[in-house]
Amino acid sequence: MTNQAQGAEPELLGKPTSASRTTLSHIMTGSDTNLLGTVHGGVIMKLVDDAAGAVAGRHSEGPAVTASMDEMAFLEPVRVGDLVHVKAQVNWTGRSSMEIGVRVLAERWNESTPATQVGSAYLVFAAVDADGKPRPVPPVIPETERDKRRYQEAEIRRTHRLARRRAIKELRAQRAARRPEGPEAADGADRP
Repeated sequence: MTNQAQGAEPELLGKPTSASRTTLSHIMTGSDTNLLGTVHGGVIMKLVDDAAGAVAGRHSEGPAVTASMDEMAFLEPVRVGDLVHVKAQVNWTGRSSMEIGVRVLAERWNESTPATQVGSAYLVFAAVDADGKPRPVPPVIPETERDKRRYQEAEIRRTHRLARRRAIKELRAQRAARRPEGPEAADGADRP
């Protein structure tokens, strides 16, 4: 009997990193600023999520949703008039999840100086079907030494995410087991 006859998912062919790599560019305007007069971090985060979502959808050939955002680092402020380039690619894939790496670069719209890196982030996306249930994604095939390094680093981040999640669940279970029974437990006194 084949795997398909047993009801297992058919094995998906791998896709190279370059197949879904993308760059989103946007010029920053006054409506993007915060109280300090620089571009609001939330505006940059939305661009990061948009670019990562496009990459996840391209790689998985369908809908994908943001599951988590790790290590959003703001390295330099972004100013009004900066042309921001958000470069994203799949670093790693699991059964239905993908880590997308994102670099944020900025350059002055009216100058010919090279763009500088102003931020970076790692996001995890889950591919979903029409009912919102996880669906399998093709494996990513790293092409360059840099892609291979990113793949290995993504595996380390995944291990840390899973360990952190497990440790938090264990701590909460321990706290729940120690929680007193009775009226004082209902008043929320044990809550942070």
